Amino acid sequence: MSRELFYGYRIVSAGSVIQMLYLGCLFTYGVYFPQFESEFGWSRALISGAASLNFFILGVFGIVMGGATDRFGPRLVLTLSGVVFAVGYLLLCRLSTALELYLFYGIFCGLGIAALDVATLSPVARWFIRHRGMMSGIVKAGAGVGQVLIPLVAAVLVTAYGWRQACLLIGVVVLIGLAVMAQFMRGAPAELGLQPLGAETREEGIPTSTATGLTLKEALARQQFWILCLAKLSDMFCLFTIVTHIVPHGIDQGLSAPVAVTVLSTIGGCSIIGRILLGSTCDRLGAKLSLMISFALLLSSFILLQVSAEPRVLFLFALIYGIAHGGFFAVASPSVAEYFGTRSHGMIFGTVIFAGTLGGTVGPLLSGRIFDLTGSYQIAFFILSGLAIFGLLLASRLRPLTVTGG
Repeated sequence: MSRELFYGYRIVSAGSVIQMLYLGCLFTYGVYFPQFESEFGWSRALISGAASLNFFILGVFGIVMGGATDRFGPRLVLTLSGVVFAVGYLLLCRLSTALELYLFYGIFCGLGIAALDVATLSPVARWFIRHRGMMSGIVKAGAGVGQVLIPLVAAVLVTAYGWRQACLLIGVVVLIGLAVMAQFMRGAPAELGLQPLGAETREEGIPTSTATGLTLKEALARQQFWILCLAKLSDMFCLFTIVTHIVPHGIDQGLSAPVAVTVLSTIGGCSIIGRILLGSTCDRLGAKLSLMISFALLLSSFILLQVSAEPRVLFLFALIYGIAHGGFFAVASPSVAEYFGTRSHGMIFGTVIFAGTLGGTVGPLLSGRIFDLTGSYQIAFFILSGLAIFGLLLASRLRPLTVTGG
């Protein structure tokens, strides 16, 4: 290998920026939540429904995007999906009906974001054998940066210019940024005549293996696949519920809107720690223990949320929950590579993400409905705690699966 900087690090850098832009925008939905309530008089279940539709579309088309990434490469997939996402976000500035909210945010943004993880993390799994978990964590750390910065920027723009102008300005920046960063992505080292970092080589310097492992059909027959799917359903039910409802919950607890947004940004900041720390842990201890640690932290945060009504405790919650939040996203792609290899990583990973987004679809909508009926999120938080326990038990049942190659 030449002394030139390994191109895989460019993949990681570009993927991190793409994650920052996508996930930062996803987190801003909680900032607009109170604006939609006050301007249109919509219920929390109705507003949450658009987020649920977004997650459902993400999951369904994540499988398609995974297959497209395997076949056509991440550069084309991320370019096209980035345009679709940005257009949907831009159109929010013209929002006037609930149908438009579901069309622009639910469908357009859902289609655009469907490629996010499969098209940024599958390439990382193929470019890195050594440090795969840490590199995946660094890519996902970009999402954490976006979750800190973009909601705060959105909150400032909403205060200064109104939420419509905030959507317009952020949408333009995201459109340009996603289109540019996508051009640095490459699907596999072989495209540039390289080999994965950490690949074993023969004497002539040719990799002994590149993308090997199970096909999606073969993975479907393995217990590990279904454990990962159900665990992902459990964690994303919890994670997307919190992302959607933590700002209005903070306001209900007595925080001002800007301070409640700061709780959301604190989650994003702490998730950076989780993404890098638990991504690196996955390299050393494997997917099973990393997932168990993430679920244990998640459960701890929900217990804290239920036993204290003190608004300032939300920041302690954000610390613990944020680390778990970041950990789940950092461990997801390396888990698929660890158990099933990289031969069909995009398709398998996309299918696992689809299972997760079923939870992400139901969670925000159900929690919004519970609040509308009871005036509180307590029952919803109890359900989240149960799912955290379920996920912890699932992760504990993971067993090694021998897969040759990367």
